Amino acid sequence: MHRLEINRVSKVFRIGSMKDQGALSKVLSMISGKEHREKIIVLRDISFHVTRGECVGLIGDNGTGKSTLMRILAGIYPQTGGEVKVCGNIVPIIGLGSGFQMRLTMKDNIYLAGSLFNMSRRTIREKFDSIVSFAELDDFIHTKLFQFSEGMRQRLAFSIAIHSHPDILLMDEVFEVGDQRFRKKSSEKIKELVDKGTSVLLVSHELWMIEKHCERSIWLKDGRVYMDGPTPSILSQYRKISA
Repeated sequence: MHRLEINRVSKVFRIGSMKDQGALSKVLSMISGKEHREKIIVLRDISFHVTRGECVGLIGDNGTGKSTLMRILAGIYPQTGGEVKVCGNIVPIIGLGSGFQMRLTMKDNIYLAGSLFNMSRRTIREKFDSIVSFAELDDFIHTKLFQFSEGMRQRLAFSIAIHSHPDILLMDEVFEVGDQRFRKKSSEKIKELVDKGTSVLLVSHELWMIEKHCERSIWLKDGRVYMDGPTPSILSQYRKISA
């Protein structure tokens, strides 16, 4: 069963630029209010699928379009071309804790973030104690988030996400957070979700993490799928070129 199908997806950004314009063109742009826009192609005909219970690594150098692709799949960016098919509940963990309201308490933020992950108020109430316990924040339920450390906020965001019944997890450089003990617990929890059928797409520059969690990897290069296959083979080739 395909949880994610990405068919010939492309993404073009158009950004304002005065570069390479002559003096007359710059003046006309200022008068008309129509700025010269430069086209940047980030993704080119990306196609692959992710099946039920599959953990897939996404690797590549900076600027190859990994994070842009994740944001398209999360619905943050629209694709310029192509098609994305999603089967199930998709939960993006991109920039842990960035959606929290710092002046609200942890309790209020759990209900707020949970609703953004399509959890009903009743479901959040039923899972509330487990969310707090997993994040190891039992003594801070009524504390406002601006008083939390960054690590505490990351643990909370991670805990809410994994309690949201995800069919698909999108994880951008945030697979394991906290100290070594908490990272071990988080890793075990993700493995448990995958064993139960959750699909995971993991972006990381930490190749050992891809090696540890993903049987299959996709290598993006120049905005295209350069290689797609078993992780050991992909990483071996990637290390040779990146060495």
